[in-house]
Amino acid sequence: MSVFRPFKAVRPMPQYASLVAALPYDVMTSDEAREKVKGNPYSFLHVDKAEIDLPKDTDIYSDIVYETAAKNLKSLETDEICKQDNTPCFYIYMQTMNGCTQTGIVGCASIDEYISGKIKKHELTRADKEADRIRHVDTCDANTGPIFLTYKGKDEIDRIVAEYKKLHLPVYDFVSEGDIENKIWVVNDEATVAKLKELFSSVPALYIADGHHRCASAVKVGQKRRVENPGYTGDEEFNFFLAVAFPKDELRIFDYNRVITDTNGLDFSEFVEKISEKFQIESTDSTEPYRPEARHTFGMFINDSWYKLTAKDGTFDESDPVNSLDVSILQNNLISPILGIDDPRTDKRIDFVGGIRGLKELERRVHTDMKLAFSLYPTSLDELIKIADAGALMPPKSTWFEPKLLSGLFIHKLHD
Repeated sequence: MSVFRPFKAVRPMPQYASLVAALPYDVMTSDEAREKVKGNPYSFLHVDKAEIDLPKDTDIYSDIVYETAAKNLKSLETDEICKQDNTPCFYIYMQTMNGCTQTGIVGCASIDEYISGKIKKHELTRADKEADRIRHVDTCDANTGPIFLTYKGKDEIDRIVAEYKKLHLPVYDFVSEGDIENKIWVVNDEATVAKLKELFSSVPALYIADGHHRCASAVKVGQKRRVENPGYTGDEEFNFFLAVAFPKDELRIFDYNRVITDTNGLDFSEFVEKISEKFQIESTDSTEPYRPEARHTFGMFINDSWYKLTAKDGTFDESDPVNSLDVSILQNNLISPILGIDDPRTDKRIDFVGGIRGLKELERRVHTDMKLAFSLYPTSLDELIKIADAGALMPPKSTWFEPKLLSGLFIHKLHD
């Protein structure tokens, strides 16, 4: 059983939706956010990255940043840019990118199911990143960014969603940055809302696809509110967090590639010799970037040339869902033992490039601030779910989901 319930979203008036909607706070720097909001006072980045409205030298973790976020969020309502729905609703959120469509249902998931492990995660979180969002959610008294959930599809849910879209017009229909088409329907008739809630109750588990830090932070704010309200019943809004649940078959994971500053003191021939112990290495004889076409193959760009690496049999355990991941094979058999980068989450010698940027971005980085790059075959949803079901964790930066869920289209208040 999964608890997934409707809520009264605070959301933009239709004429403001495309102006309010913004990419998630964690996919851009403060300077990039300042550029994006030029000429747009309605952008939700004024809430999610409120430091952009303060002097550039402001500490982004200072009280004034969170207070400004809360003030800007309140202004969206008082200025009638956004309005709260009168009754609890579900919302259908459809995104189309490059001809591929994903359709999810926006609702609220249970913090108890996260705590018990029923909502399954596959990544560790960092305390410093959690602390930032905890303060943000707590000060704003709202979940401002949705958690990206997935589940093993249910035909009846798909049927209801398809039928509802056919019979109703979307409340929002606009194209966002990156030519992403966004359409949203409000599901507000009681019978459909009740049926969807009932159907989700028979979904065995929800999985966090993206947004582990937002999710952990939302849960911890809920726990904090429980301490502050010892007579809570469990039905209060702070016991739930904002999420969008997508059937797994509609989602697409992109490759998540690596760029590295140096070869750890090895010259090229020494480096290749060490790689050859666990990988077959061959030149691609092409000026075009090499995109791996199957699991356990990798591209490597160094000295202005692309090479194909293939993991040798016996160098990893195919029966182990974590160690057989390509990100694990590359980390365990090359990045750690040869390049000396043992903790990719904290080592400044490695950076990560989402596949949406393309492989030419790897070449650009190597030509500017890096020495070599690796292209990877994308992790699959089935691999992610298998690992989460096993209670295991993926290595850092294993998955890159596109399109990103926009923030500002649905706000979940933590009070009734």
